Amino acid sequence: MDKPLRTGRTTGTCASAAAMAGVRFLLAGERPGTVDVPLPPGGNLAVPVERLEPLDGAVRVTVLKDGGDDPDVTHGHEIQAVVRAKPGDGPLRVVLDGGKGVGRATLPGLPVAVGEAAINPEPRKQIEAAVRRAAKEFGGRILVTIEVPEGETLAQATMNPRLGIVGGISILGTQGIVKPYSHASWKATIEEGLSVARAMGLDHAVFTTGRRSERFYLERHPDTPPQALIQAADFFEFALRAAAAHGFRRVTWAVFFGKLVKQAQGLDSTHAKDHPVDFALLAERCREAGCAPALLPAIREANTAVQVLGMLHDDPALNGLVHLLVEKAREAAEERTGKLCAVLYTVFDFDGRPLAEVSPRPTP
Repeated sequence: MDKPLRTGRTTGTCASAAAMAGVRFLLAGERPGTVDVPLPPGGNLAVPVERLEPLDGAVRVTVLKDGGDDPDVTHGHEIQAVVRAKPGDGPLRVVLDGGKGVGRATLPGLPVAVGEAAINPEPRKQIEAAVRRAAKEFGGRILVTIEVPEGETLAQATMNPRLGIVGGISILGTQGIVKPYSHASWKATIEEGLSVARAMGLDHAVFTTGRRSERFYLERHPDTPPQALIQAADFFEFALRAAAAHGFRRVTWAVFFGKLVKQAQGLDSTHAKDHPVDFALLAERCREAGCAPALLPAIREANTAVQVLGMLHDDPALNGLVHLLVEKAREAAEERTGKLCAVLYTVFDFDGRPLAEVSPRPTP
């Protein structure tokens, strides 16, 4: 029996825990080993406190990010809160900012305004709720600065530089917990990328399935604005619906042959584990395109799209097959945009050689 996958905690929850522990130390002298952090949808999560360091008039609390069985680039790294309490008259006011290793927005279209620390709206509310719970009846101001010591280095492995978030990572998390393989953070990155591109006046989004397809596309189209490039991975339906919702009227998919085959099947997601290639259908497409009949039985029994492409390497009908698959994929793509976007395809073999580059139909 498979071992159950372990959930983790978001950077927003880690920051909330650190802030909460800091408030309890300053106001009550406590050194909690764990804190019960309020989660955005409701409920609590017990989060261990790694370290607590008193400062001059403040405290620095460290919590380790734990991504569970779906770790991201921040997994295992320190998320910190530097907390200060300023007693005063009137109700409690929580002042939140980002420090070392937390990025700042420099482009419009993000969930935070230009110039603000990249602490997204839901984590902001979560951190404030945690502080207020710990502060109880305290009156005055509590100042919280979120820091990530390795954040500037970690950010280079994220989409933040392209999104105009400079100096570090973003503090994220709409649910407070990380569900293994939920892909929520990747979907959020797609949304943010599209939002930034539209805020910059772009009306053409280029979806790639990863860094390699992006690199191959840029080699052919070096003048493409960086913000137009969105790594959409396997999220075929989600990315297209999001593009239409953001007002894009042209979309390019830069894909390898295997992803094209799956998109031509009309799959909402092209993930290898849960959405396999239909080799019987692919063999039928090969027959329609005029591929050698003798190859069809082997195509039906193939294990990978790479294998099929190798079989067809010298078949003169390969070009026709690729264009047929593009048409099927484009029909599926445009349907998912509500026919609001015209779709273009650039297709590569597995070494990056172009198999096809198909222009869009006129914009609907």
